[in-house]
Amino acid sequence: MTGKKGMLSDKIDVPEKVTVTIQDGVVKVKGPNGEVSKRLHDPRITIEKHGDHVMVSSKTDRAKEKALLGTYAAHLRNMMNGVTKGFEYKMKIVYAHFPIKSAVKGDVFLIENFLGEKCPRKTKILGATKVVIKGDQVVLTGADVEQVGQTAANIERATKIKGFDPRIFQDGIYITEKPGR
Repeated sequence: MTGKKGMLSDKIDVPEKVTVTIQDGVVKVKGPNGEVSKRLHDPRITIEKHGDHVMVSSKTDRAKEKALLGTYAAHLRNMMNGVTKGFEYKMKIVYAHFPIKSAVKGDVFLIENFLGEKCPRKTKILGATKVVIKGDQVVLTGADVEQVGQTAANIERATKIKGFDPRIFQDGIYITEKPGR
């Protein structure tokens, strides 16, 4: 973050094959892996496209504006990474006695035979997240890091065991790898 006294700004480079449009506080980033749009509007922060980069700036240098400017810049970088490289979460299916069966039906992730339950547990797959099941591995990919991460969290939460000691009953579907970690 750079700037003169009383002004802050951050410059984000736009990669090749990526287009950025800013209209009425909504930023749309389009690239080879898809399109991500997000509402980034605050009267204290301005987002402008200048050729091959995007400038996020504030007229004041107070702590709240600095934090908001950093947040908006991070969102823009994540959006550009998502449409160029994409995001991938890996999960592992763990069970001791009852084999867990998982399936994808439309935009719903089904977990069957969890702890021998008759009724399947369901969770929603958000946005354009793609879910692939390979044996005991579940791989989630997509352009929007928030949608992919929230889908992984929803799957993990759907297999949470209530009323049992989690050190003994370790059955479930757990996140093993996430981007940037």
